[in-house]
Amino acid sequence: MSLPKPYVDFKEYFPELAQAFEKLGLLCKQAGPLDGRSARLVKLGVAVATGSRGGIKSQARKAIGEGFTPEELRHAAVLAMPAIGFASVVAAIGWINEVVGETA
Repeated sequence: MSLPKPYVDFKEYFPELAQAFEKLGLLCKQAGPLDGRSARLVKLGVAVATGSRGGIKSQARKAIGEGFTPEELRHAAVLAMPAIGFASVVAAIGWINEVVGETA
């Protein structure tokens, strides 16, 4: 899986910040008892809740690469519906489907 060009550019412009950001991600992952699958779904759920197209697609790509099924990713998005609304979840599922189409 290749990194998105904006992130690659950021790493080139600000290597120390990128390194610190990556370390923060690792420390957050190690900070608690959640296993990797649970953590991935939480990250996808946060991206869905914030409406972050790039975040949703990034987390979906990573999840597919880790063996998640498209149905699991769509279900994670649907779970956010009572909190964020129908339209936001439909958009999120659309972005998940874009990733599924790219990896099919």
